[in-house]
Amino acid sequence: MATALKQATIQSFEPEKIASPLLAFEQFDLPSSNQRVLGPPHPEGTVIPLALRPSTPSDAVPDLDTVIETVKYLQAQGGVLTKKLAVHGTLLFRGLPIHDANDFSRFAHAFDEIIGIVVDRPLLAPNVAPANESPKEVLIYNHNESPQVPHAPEYIFFYGHRVPSQGGETPISSSVELFRRAQQEIPDFIAQLAEKGILSRVTYKTGRQYAGGSTLKQAFGKEIRDGDDEATQRAKIEAQIARYGRGKYTTWEWIDDDDGDGGSGVVLTHRLPAIRTQPGTDLPTLFTGLAAYYKNARVNAASGRNVTQQLFGDGTPIPEEYLAALARITDEIRVLHKWQRGDVLVYDNIIAQHGREPWQGEQADRVVMASLFDGQVPGAYISEDWAQVVQALEG
Repeated sequence: MATALKQATIQSFEPEKIASPLLAFEQFDLPSSNQRVLGPPHPEGTVIPLALRPSTPSDAVPDLDTVIETVKYLQAQGGVLTKKLAVHGTLLFRGLPIHDANDFSRFAHAFDEIIGIVVDRPLLAPNVAPANESPKEVLIYNHNESPQVPHAPEYIFFYGHRVPSQGGETPISSSVELFRRAQQEIPDFIAQLAEKGILSRVTYKTGRQYAGGSTLKQAFGKEIRDGDDEATQRAKIEAQIARYGRGKYTTWEWIDDDDGDGGSGVVLTHRLPAIRTQPGTDLPTLFTGLAAYYKNARVNAASGRNVTQQLFGDGTPIPEEYLAALARITDEIRVLHKWQRGDVLVYDNIIAQHGREPWQGEQADRVVMASLFDGQVPGAYISEDWAQVVQALEG
């Protein structure tokens, strides 16, 4: 029986004044290459990203304590900033007194209704780590964060600490608009995604498989201790995998080093919904990295291995024509954020996609830091068990 597809719209609202007794944030425009007006189903005139900067007499730069208290005040007034984020998908803060990882950490934690997730990279400050450290030549195409696994962050903060003179932009696009366009232009694909979902197979090995990739221990080995034998290590890794809490829809298989590229490891298979819904609006969002896997594999052919395989949920291949169409639509609706030092981008990961463009110069010319935060879990688009995604269990 065909799956019934939901239809929904974002409800427009009168925006609150973005001000506290201490400080106001004013909206400003960016060049068209950096900002665009979103198409349906967004309210008319909605831009991505919404660009904000502090408004002070004589354009004086406020101190960080004032900025933090302002953010806390606005969030206490019903979550003013996160409500705007839920409409625009991405916020840009420019002109803030943020100069290092600790400043960035303090600013991100001012959004205190959400809980930090420590990313699997060296910590630079509380809940702050380098963003993807793949070589500068590598394209990272638009995607939602962690679409290949059940548990993904709701909010992503990026801070531009050092910016290259040419390239290195961070793409921004709406996965809500992507869904709407795909439903209109490749409806058969959307219908199949809704009915079948996807099978996501990710290979993790004891050694790093490509520059910037995660090892098995980084992904699931936080409980492993020096001296643990192989059986103990595997048991601890399997316990971490079980935290996904999805029963038969998450399975794994241990593998040996059969090709000499990184040791033994595990192949993890999830049946997942690629279409999810935004909490509060029930709006469908194409929560996926399908276009990224397609585009990255073609652009970065010599730069690394493809360790993630994506199939329809029944195990059949996804036709390349659909993936190419997703990439084409994404190209048409995305903008490239040209960094200025000190910029902070905040993404609602459920409804907005990010990435990374290659850059000229040295690897060290671009330093972007990331902070990931938990929030609400995306809703289910259909009522099948496999389409339900739950919060990861504590552990």
